[in-house]
Amino acid sequence: MNEITGKQVFLKMENLQKTGSFKIRGAMNKVSQLTDKDCERGLIAASAGNHAQGVAYAGKLRNVPVTIFMPIGTPVAKVNATKGYGANVKLIGQNFDETYVAAREEQLRTGANFIHPFDDLAVIEGQATVAMEMLQQRPEIDTIVVPAGGGGLLAGTLLAVKSIHPDIRVIGVQSQNAAAIAIAYKGMADGLIPFQGKTIAEGINVKTPGKLTMNIIHTLVDDIITVTEQEIASAILFMLEREKTLIEGAGAAAVAAVLNHHIPSSAGNIGIIVSGGNFDISKLAECQQMSIQVPLAK
Repeated sequence: MNEITGKQVFLKMENLQKTGSFKIRGAMNKVSQLTDKDCERGLIAASAGNHAQGVAYAGKLRNVPVTIFMPIGTPVAKVNATKGYGANVKLIGQNFDETYVAAREEQLRTGANFIHPFDDLAVIEGQATVAMEMLQQRPEIDTIVVPAGGGGLLAGTLLAVKSIHPDIRVIGVQSQNAAAIAIAYKGMADGLIPFQGKTIAEGINVKTPGKLTMNIIHTLVDDIITVTEQEIASAILFMLEREKTLIEGAGAAAVAAVLNHHIPSSAGNIGIIVSGGNFDISKLAECQQMSIQVPLAK
């Protein structure tokens, strides 16, 4: 990667995290703050998969019943993993936003505690620990590249980084097909297309970003950029073939931004948050069909 990009690149491998993504951090932080009385009502969440596993695992540790709503097209690996942690899974809706509405209706009916995947300060603070660890291990990093869907990881990164090192650049990355935060941040003037909802990066396929996360992002982020589906697919294959590690589309979006030279040339030491590795391997053939050749070193 260093040869291809001409940069010093550091990968924060959250795909190797417990439950396979960074989401365990925010879920654990939120659930750990609930009282025993809160836990008696159970937990409920809506998720494309990674938050689901985080909440399911956190609930299991506290012996709390968990119900997770997931979109119908969620990769089987994520559904099975969530069930494996003891959660009751309901597949409802064609995308996160439809699933979220169904979960909220169930929460109102049952009175369970809703654990939001991104628009909750405790969750955001949990995600902030990713960037804190990065800077502890590699203080020379001058730019951090973060995949963004609802904005929880990006907002947490911004809070962690800008409060200590405001000079470090933080860049959010979205798929061009699911660029809600980019559109909210930049507007349509940059040629961004309306939400299409078809992306191999289902983990960041969010139509409506959080209000709390967007307030933080608007205030602190240096830039929001987008990458194509072809670039994401190519990054998945690159990481599997060259780095010998499986990552999902969301994390691949951040890798793709660096591999394809979308990051400012002034960036020298780049930290990439590889947000998760819960990829449905049946989609590898689709990745091969979609992929483009990774650019050679300049």
